[in-house]
Parts: sequence; C-alpha cells; structure tokens
Amino acid sequence: MNFEPPAIGITLRQLLMSLGEPLAELQCAPAGLEAQVSGVALADPEEPPGARPGDLVLALGVRGRAALPLLRAAGRDRATAVAVKREPGPGGPSDLLREAAEEAGVALLSVRPEARWGQLDALARACLGSVQPARPGEGLEEGDLFALAQTTAVLTGGIVSIEDTANRILAYSRSADSDELDDLRRLTILGWQGPEPYLAQLRAWGVFQQLRASDAVVAIDARPELGLRRRLAVGIRSGERQLGTIWVQEGTQPLAERADQALLGAARVAALHLVRPRREPSADLRLTQALLTGLLDGTTGPHSLAGHLRLDPGRPAAVLGFTLPGSLDPARAEAVGLVSVHAAARHRGAVVTTIGDRVYALLPELARGLAPAVLRGWAQEIADAARHHLPAPLRGAVGRVVPALADAADSRREADRVLDAMASGRVAAEVAALPEVLAEVLLGETLTLLSDNPGVRDPRLEELTLRHHQLAASVLAWLDAFGDVASAARELHIHPTPCATGCAAPSS
Repeated sequence: MNFEPPAIGITLRQLLMSLGEPLAELQCAPAGLEAQVSGVALADPEEPPGARPGDLVLALGVRGRAALPLLRAAGRDRATAVAVKREPGPGGPSDLLREAAEEAGVALLSVRPEARWGQLDALARACLGSVQPARPGEGLEEGDLFALAQTTAVLTGGIVSIEDTANRILAYSRSADSDELDDLRRLTILGWQGPEPYLAQLRAWGVFQQLRASDAVVAIDARPELGLRRRLAVGIRSGERQLGTIWVQEGTQPLAERADQALLGAARVAALHLVRPRREPSADLRLTQALLTGLLDGTTGPHSLAGHLRLDPGRPAAVLGFTLPGSLDPARAEAVGLVSVHAAARHRGAVVTTIGDRVYALLPELARGLAPAVLRGWAQEIADAARHHLPAPLRGAVGRVVPALADAADSRREADRVLDAMASGRVAAEVAALPEVLAEVLLGETLTLLSDNPGVRDPRLEELTLRHHQLAASVLAWLDAFGDVASAARELHIHPTPCATGCAAPSS
C-alpha cells in the first residue's frame, strides 16, 4: 500500500459528486453517504494489505472475485470505501462482492474497465485537497471547483465541466443519469482531456477562437451525427488572459432560460480559483472575506480591500443582503454559491461574504447614476433562482447606492434594517428596498426602542393602563381609528356621544 499524509475528511457523498458517472458507480454504502473519507490508498497485490481508517482504497491489479481478500482487509482496517474495476463486458460486480462489502462495512465503488487508475487517484486526491466540508454559513471555498461546477449545473439545468487552457478537466458536475452524457463529455472525463478528433472539430468551427477573443457565452448547436448535444461555453478570464473554459452540455431536458447568464457568473467566480497558484487561493479568499467583513462591519477602512482587489475606492457601491437558512441547514452553502454566481453574472466586481445568518454581496465600482430599481431587479432574480433551485427560499434587501467604497457599511446597515423588519414579520415582501417599506421599518424600530428602554415611557401612561382600563381602551381605539370617533365607538360597541363624566356611553 502507498499512503498520502492524512487529509481533511470529506463525506462519501461529496466524493461521489466529484467522481460519479462515468468513472465509478456506488454499489453499496453500509455506513451511509455521510461516512468520512480522509485519504487515498493504492492497494498493490504484490504488497501486504493495509489501509488507514477513512481511506478510499483503489484495488490495483484485481477485478471481480479476486478483490474479495482486499475488501475484507479494508474492513478490518476501517477503510471507508474500496474501488474495484468491473470485468469487461456487460454486467456489474457480482452479488458476492457486494455481500462481502456489506459484511466488511465498507462502501463498494464499481469502476469502468477503461478508466485509468492514475486518473481516478488524481481526481480523488484533488477532491480531498480542494473540496472542504461545508460548515454552516460557508459557501464556495476558493479552489472548490467541484462545488462551483455542481452549482452551475443546478442553475443552468445542464452538465458542467471546467477545463484549463489545454482542455484538461479540472472539475465537473455529477450527472444522475449516464444516458444524459454525450460522446464528447464521456470521452473527455474518461480520458481526463478532450479527445483530439472532437477538439479539432471545435477548432474548425471557430469555437476556441471565439472563447479566446471575448468573455461572451458561445453556443454550439447539437450535431447528432457526431454524437454531440447542444452546448454553451464561456472563457474564464483574468483581464486579457484566458485561464480556462466552462462547458455546459444539454442533457435530456433543455437548458434553463437564463443559462447563459448563470454561466457568465460562474466564469467570473471561477477566475478567482484559477488566477493564482493552486496552493494560494484558499488563503486569498479568506483574506478577501475578512477584509470585506471588516468593511461592512465598519471596523476596516476601504483601502485594504480596494488594494487587494484593485478596486477604485472613489466609485459608487451598494450592498445586497439575504437571509440564510437555519444554522444547521445544508442548503446554506448552496445558497451562498447561488448568490455568488448570480451576483457575479450581473456585476463583474461582485464579492460575497457571510456574516452571522446573512450573506452579503458587495457591488463595487457601480456606474454613477445607476437606478436603484436595477439593483432591486438583480436581488429579485437571486430570490427567484433560490425559489426554483433551493429547498429554502431567500429573502433579500437592497442597500442604497453610496458614493464611495468607504460608505459600504451604510449600505449594509440599510439592508439590515429591511431584513430585520422581514424577520419580525412586519415586512412580507420577498425582496425590498428601504424606501418601499419605510413606514413598517420605522414602526418596528420604534417598538424595539421602547421595549429595550423602559425608562422612555411616560409614567402617566403606566397609571392610565393600570388604573383606568376602560379609558385606556377608548384611547387606543381612538388612535387606531386615526381620530374617527364613530369608527372607534363601533370597535368598542359603545355610543359615540360623550356622557357627562367625559367617557363614551354604552350603545343600546
């Protein structure tokens, strides 16, 4: 056995999302899909068996029944899963192999005969090295291209792959149905790179030239005679430099109506993953989020973030805020990914972070004179997408456009005022800006102020409510009726004519 240093664990579910069809199929998972995978071990039949707890064991040099001893040994070593190649020809692993895996307590993955072990090993290690377990409140981690591919697949309704400039696969979304994959997609994943005959055809159609020339989304029509389904593609760019490409293949259903917009946003998010060397981005994203959080909290000035992201701090900016699902809800990470992709699609410089139970999108360097209705439309698009693609809805608020980056905290505070009113139930709208719901917000803030500060109350009001219940009820009814005595009397079921003692007389 060859071992790697221990890696941070991910779930078997996350690993399968990265491997998936057409490389490997899950045959059984006795410990469930939340079992942790923390490393990869290569089982060589020439070496004594042995694995570390949590390993994915790749069964080199054995197929079918010959893998039974390795399966049992993996169970004794408390490995999480074993990947075994299928015998050539139709049919999957034997019932005997599945029964042995169930008895050993390890998951069994069936690998296609034509797949290369080196490719599967590299993909599994890349997944372990870049896909971190989603913690509450976290979305896409820098370097987590697999999660980005899956989010893009959800938003476009297609099958996504992310490639470098040499057309080598970096990450791809999982397809639930292998019949949805066309020949190019299947051969690309199996070969870890686009097959040359197909690449030559795409070059002949001018696809790569268009991708190099601009950041526009390129549409490629279906070619059934070549085994190709309809595709969209967009270049991942940093300035004039192309870093890679995102491809979306249409499956058995048409792509989403705004698939091109989601794809453009995904490319801008992906650029953050690829613009720096592989080991740097996670730290870079954490720094970006720390600087952004400080700016929105008002504890950090604008120049640190502006210098880090090369922004003009003198340009207008605004903040969109959204409530996140509950702290233990796995949809939180999906929600942050969705906001990131959609915000980037609408505004190239958008950056996203989470603070508490909310996610904020900072939109820097806005055009001067941008209408607030435009930002509200962007926020509504995000809420609409969440309603269609997430198990829990998002409610959003639009902060005002501020003249400079230094005032971004003011925009965030305005968005928070609206979100607070939504949380209290005083604002029922799915998305709102403060001017639209100002009365409801002010009423809620006034009641909160009075509730938190008992000393603000007039003691005569305390006397009225404690000793003169009927008079207090009459005053409240009169106020609720905005001074309309007849309406107040009807509400109290009394006669509107005052009696000699100064109180209303009961109606007959």
